[in-house]
Amino acid sequence: MTSEVEQTTAMSEALGYEQARDELIEVVRRLEAGGTTLEESLALWERGEELAKVCRRRLDGARARLDAALAEEAGPEDEGEGESSREP
Repeated sequence: MTSEVEQTTAMSEALGYEQARDELIEVVRRLEAGGTTLEESLALWERGEELAKVCRRRLDGARARLDAALAEEAGPEDEGEGESSREP
């Protein structure tokens, strides 16, 4: 049987970047507004940390895809370009 924490983590991983970011914004708003119990505040903080990790992983993945696409676009013909363009 999976624990509630594992289920919440799995659900968070299923979120897209924009969804996780929007929920994180709401968590921060609620924390800044105050009026929550210590237990509620801790739960919000933990949820915010989890959402921040999801956002970071999504951004890191997007950066890796972008870097791979740029490297592929540069291709092998650009590797020796500096030397072939020199005049004798």
